[in-house]
Amino acid sequence: MPNNSAKKLNGTNALQNLFRNQIFIPLAALLLLALFNLIMDPSFFGISFGYNSLGNPVLSGSLITILDNGSELAILAIGMTLVTAASGGQDISVGAAIAIAGSTLLRVLCGTNSRPDTLQAPIIVAFLISCVVAMLFGAFNGVLVAYFKIPPMVATLILYTAGRSIAAWINNNELPIISEPSFGYFGSFIPGIPIPTPFFIAVICMIVITLVMKFTNIKLFVQSVGINDSSSRLNGLNPELIKIMSFVILGLCVAVVGLIKVSRISSINYSVIAKDIEMDAILAVALGGNALSGGKFNMAASILGAYVIQFLTTTLYKYNVQSDALPAYKAAVVIILVVVSSPVVREKFSKIWKNLKAKEVG
Repeated sequence: MPNNSAKKLNGTNALQNLFRNQIFIPLAALLLLALFNLIMDPSFFGISFGYNSLGNPVLSGSLITILDNGSELAILAIGMTLVTAASGGQDISVGAAIAIAGSTLLRVLCGTNSRPDTLQAPIIVAFLISCVVAMLFGAFNGVLVAYFKIPPMVATLILYTAGRSIAAWINNNELPIISEPSFGYFGSFIPGIPIPTPFFIAVICMIVITLVMKFTNIKLFVQSVGINDSSSRLNGLNPELIKIMSFVILGLCVAVVGLIKVSRISSINYSVIAKDIEMDAILAVALGGNALSGGKFNMAASILGAYVIQFLTTTLYKYNVQSDALPAYKAAVVIILVVVSSPVVREKFSKIWKNLKAKEVG
């Protein structure tokens, strides 16, 4: 009997620990969405093998679409999580910044001719230049937030408003077209590999940020500044520099997504590219259980939240929900999940659970 009681107690503690874990909410949301699709249409999980227009083997299906498009969001969620944690606000200009980064990339590759027969520069050089540009715009946002004390959403509203016009100006309002087939690999498939390339790029970004947080104190610094920048200053940190750094890292993430976006079509549409992606990135951070007011964060939960948002988007598209109605559905679902994950609700559930266990013991 004592052994049975101990086992029950251990099981109860395990459930309580799971429920309290920050990653529980996005994981539960993922399981609920999977269960819904399994009941409504099991073919949602079907994966087929075929060949694309170039004759290369590719995998297709809803799950592959989630991996493909969700990877862009996962990369953005990395930077958005750091910005949210450090500044207690969000960057709403990432969609416009992606347009700038993508436009810069195409400008370097095309040169003065918007439809060159050959690339005017190596892809890696063009990508590095777009990284520098995106990071500079990130630093601009960071300076406004850190030194001028402008709320992040207001500070980034400047680039949100002007960014797409800047992107069009970079290429003289022309729509460059890249004819080099290898450029398209970054946004589609590498010949011989049937899994979308953006997924591998996202995995590389996840590995890099994991190593950075493991072997540096960046996580501790960001959380300290987000919780209380005055006390962090007393402990020898520079809150302004750390806030700017978080925006610069987000800028780097933006450049990576910009590469993927323009690679998909080997061109750019300034007004449409990455439209509303900033909202999905913010929702991913919120769905990951991270406080939007800053402080502690869980990067893995944010990344999982990004794939859950894409899972939800793909599900809604499958059931023919109009694209202009998608934000409303997403908002409703995420509000429910965020409320459930709030400390107040968790505490109430914990009390109810304890009361039920106490009655069972009694």
